[in-house]
Amino acid sequence: MKSDFLKVSTEKGVGRIRLHRPEVLNALNRQMVADLVEQLESWDRDEHIGAILLLGGPKAFAAGADIEEMAQATAVEMLRLDPFVDWDRIRKISKPIVAAVQGYALGGGCELALACDLILASESAQFGQPEINIGVMPGAGGTQRLTRAVGKARAMEMVLTGKPITAQEAFQAHLINRVVPEEALEEEATKLAEELASKPPVALRLAKQAVSKAAEVGLTEGLDYEQKLFYFLFSTEDQKEGMQAFSEKRRPTFRGK
Repeated sequence: MKSDFLKVSTEKGVGRIRLHRPEVLNALNRQMVADLVEQLESWDRDEHIGAILLLGGPKAFAAGADIEEMAQATAVEMLRLDPFVDWDRIRKISKPIVAAVQGYALGGGCELALACDLILASESAQFGQPEINIGVMPGAGGTQRLTRAVGKARAMEMVLTGKPITAQEAFQAHLINRVVPEEALEEEATKLAEELASKPPVALRLAKQAVSKAAEVGLTEGLDYEQKLFYFLFSTEDQKEGMQAFSEKRRPTFRGK
């Protein structure tokens, strides 16, 4: 697809999306999010894509939502537009999404990173939910995913004060997976996405579902869900190939079947 706001490419089973509104630090307007979701869903259906890498720019992953777009909106207009319906579609992407964050990931930018499955950040990265400073609050998962990631105390402080945290603080709070040097971020994130893309596709998809489920249900229900998915994988060709390759001490060839 073509988009004024995204740069898109594919290589080695990885779909790469770079957010591209540098003049406004990648502020997320409705069309940009719609284009992003359309691309994610297209690759989710593409058997040649195993993982997705989402990048921003050197100064900002995304510095927030496009405030000018919504500043004069009424409550009824926001309800009618329902801008978060596209964000709900991101949650349904079955393939793993890796976010590579440099610079600011604030407001909607932080929420977009949180909607991904793995987050790598450079030493310059900052994560925050500053919506309180403009009279609103997070609306695309910032109170829910953030709290599940860092706990109530840290989330409450970030949301109520609007103050950002550094990449190292985000790592210590379990918000992100890894902090890497500035110059190595894209390379490390690419390696991780390529590693994921090499895994058996069906098992990868179901494993993502199971981990995501853990944040939504109690332990007993989660264990039941995990076991059903585990048993189901024994109906796949990839399970037979993976275990046979292990026995024969060779690399498996997964086909997503």
